[in-house]
Amino acid sequence: MRRKIPSNSALMAFEAAARHGSFARAAEELALTEGAISRQIGRLEAFLNVTLFERVGNRVRLAPNGTRYAVQVRESLDRLERDSLYLMGQPIEGASIDIAAIPTFATRWFIPRLKRFKDQHPNITVHIAERMEPFLLAGSGFDAAIHFEHPAWAGMHLHHLREEVLVPVCSPVLLADGDANVSLDELPRLHRRQNPDAWQLYAQEVGIELTNSAVGARYDLHAMLIEAALAGLGVALVPRLYVETELEEGRLVAPWPDGKAITKNFCLVLPEPIELSGAPVQAFAKWILEEARS
Repeated sequence: MRRKIPSNSALMAFEAAARHGSFARAAEELALTEGAISRQIGRLEAFLNVTLFERVGNRVRLAPNGTRYAVQVRESLDRLERDSLYLMGQPIEGASIDIAAIPTFATRWFIPRLKRFKDQHPNITVHIAERMEPFLLAGSGFDAAIHFEHPAWAGMHLHHLREEVLVPVCSPVLLADGDANVSLDELPRLHRRQNPDAWQLYAQEVGIELTNSAVGARYDLHAMLIEAALAGLGVALVPRLYVETELEEGRLVAPWPDGKAITKNFCLVLPEPIELSGAPVQAFAKWILEEARS
């Protein structure tokens, strides 16, 4: 059965007129005449059998049904444009894969290594999107996810990548005369908002006293904590794998012990076994697992 969908021209004319509140300005944007816009919207109203605009003299304003429909049409056109631009950007020869990843893991560990994959597989384009929370991978449009182990991934195929071992780090300027024996209780501490009791658990684990473990500025992302530590704002409790470069270069120091308890495990999440995945996903999975081992 034929779908009951208005023409694209009518929808674009309606969306522009609704956004501008004017047929004339919509006509200017779409390089049409005001009469053409009016006719397109008239056809759309006839097709829907609904009044979208109220005409008052020479002026128009959205009717209640038109206000609701304008939001829905704008979202649909935006989505169609994004999908079209995505396809237009695909390589003529080659393949692409879409990966969902935790943002700080992506920027601090995954992306810095990605050129090695590109060198090995120049015909595979890797698209990366941020996802903070687990989600339903099947039907999401993603080929894989790089995330924490979580019960929400039940039924998916998980492959261990790295362990998240927390370590307190700070700028060397925060330690008076380079004294690495300074007590953590004497320094400002920085917190990740989603893990407010991390400092308390760390203190209990390593056997130190903190007068008030909850005192200090809070940030949403580990990436923010790292930048705050680099700026000398305090001591940040962050995964060691995120700050390996800064520690090697001396821009951050970690004179205190690591948290020996592993808080979380990073993993590669696939909707099916590697051997049953398509060739681009197989190549990517084998590469990132080797990167994690090395």
